[in-house]
Amino acid sequence: MWWRASGASTSFSVRWTARSITVQGNTLLKTVGLPDSHRLEVYRKHGGYEALGVALQKTPDDVIDMVKRSGLRGRGGAGFPAGTKWGFVPKSTDKPKYMCVNADESEPGAFKDRLLLQKDPHQVIEGTLIGAYAIGAGRAYIYIRGEFLPEARIINEAIAEARQAGLIGKNILKSGFDCEVTVYLGAGAYICGEETGLLQSIEGKRGEPRLKPPFPAVVGLFGCPTVINNVETLACVPHIVKHGWEWFAAIGTERNTGPKLFGLSGHINRPGIYELPMGTPLRTLIEEHGGGIPGGRPVKGVIPGGASCPVIGGDEIDIPMDFDSLARAGSLFGTGTPIVMDDTTCMVRAAWITARFFAHESCGQCTPCREGAGWLQRLLWKIEVGEGTERDLDLILSVADHIEGNTICALGDAAAWPARGFARKYRDEFLQHIREKRCPLGGGSLH
Repeated sequence: MWWRASGASTSFSVRWTARSITVQGNTLLKTVGLPDSHRLEVYRKHGGYEALGVALQKTPDDVIDMVKRSGLRGRGGAGFPAGTKWGFVPKSTDKPKYMCVNADESEPGAFKDRLLLQKDPHQVIEGTLIGAYAIGAGRAYIYIRGEFLPEARIINEAIAEARQAGLIGKNILKSGFDCEVTVYLGAGAYICGEETGLLQSIEGKRGEPRLKPPFPAVVGLFGCPTVINNVETLACVPHIVKHGWEWFAAIGTERNTGPKLFGLSGHINRPGIYELPMGTPLRTLIEEHGGGIPGGRPVKGVIPGGASCPVIGGDEIDIPMDFDSLARAGSLFGTGTPIVMDDTTCMVRAAWITARFFAHESCGQCTPCREGAGWLQRLLWKIEVGEGTERDLDLILSVADHIEGNTICALGDAAAWPARGFARKYRDEFLQHIREKRCPLGGGSLH
C-alpha cells in the first residue's frame, strides 16, 4: 500500500493492492494527506485533542445536548441519532458503563472507516473519549475487524502515544476523568458488525446477535450500560464540540446534517473516499467527483450504501445521498458507499454474488436467515446459468418476503433486500436469462 500527496491540498491518492483511489476532504480528512498523519504530534499540531479539553470543562449532559442538537446520525448504516443513543444510558446505576467503537467494517463496498483508522486514529480516539465522558464510561473498547491487522497495530500505537501524553488513563487533562481504551481484534465475522453480535464477541462468546429489548444502553457489555458507535460517527464528535452544534447542523440538509465520507467504487474513473455534505446528489458524486464511468458508458444501476441496500436504477441517480431521500426511493443510505455498475454488468450475477456473501456470513441462529439466505443464493445461480424458471423468479420474491422482519438481527433483512431489489428492478433481464436459458451478458461460468 502506498500514498501519494497531491501538492499542498488534502486531495491525494492511495493504492490498495493494484487499485488507485482518490481521497479528498477538509474536515474529517483534513490531516489525512499529511506525512505521519497517524502520529500524535501531527494531530495535535492541527488542533487535535482541543475538543476533548473543551468537553471536559462542560457537564456530560451539556456534551450530550450538543451532539443531539447537531443532528449527527450514526454513520454505520442505521442512521440513528447519536446524541439520543447516548441519552438512553441510565444516569443512576451502580454498574460500570462502557463505550464501544464499531470498527468491524465488513460491508462489501465500504472502506471509509479503514482510512480513518489508518491515517487519523487520534481523531477516532478523541471522539471515543468525549463519548465516554458524556455517558460516564470508564472504559472504551475499539472492536476492529479481524483482517485489519495493520490498522490494529496503528491504533494500538496511537493509544500508547495518547496514554503517555496523559490523554488516556487516570485524571485525563487533570480533569478528574478516568478512561482506559482497549483494542479488541475480532475474528473476521460480518455478523459482529451488528452491535449485539459485537458485544457477544468481546465477551468471548459466539458472535450471535441478542434479542432486543433490553437494548445495549441499559443491558450491554457484561450486562452493563453500553453505547456502540461507528468509527466515522465518533470522528465527527470532536468537530461538533470544537466548532459548535450550529456549525455541524448547518452542513447538509434538515435531519441529515454534517459532512459525510462517501466511499465510491465499482465502474468509476476515480474510485475513492470523498468528504461532502450530507444530501449531495448521487449524480454529482459519480460525475463530478468520481469522473464518470470508464469509456463514457451509461450507469445501469447503483447500490447506494453497501451490499445490503436495494439497488437503484441508472435513471434514479439525481437522488440526494441521505437517509430520508433514499428511504423514500425504496432503498437505503446505509454506510454511504455507492457501488456503481455500468451497462456491461449482469444484474443476475450481481444479485447472486451478493446473496452468496450473506448466505456465507449468516450466523445460523435464525431459521429464516440460515435457510432463506442459502435458498436465495441457489435460486439466483439457477437463473444465472440458464436453468431457472419463471416460478424461481417469483419464489425469490416470496423467500425474501418471508425472511424480512423475521430474524433477531438485520442480517436476514440484508439478505432479502438486495435479492428482491435486483429481481424487481431488473425483472426483464431475469426473464431474458430464463427464456434464453443462458446469461445474455456472457456470465454463468463461476461455481
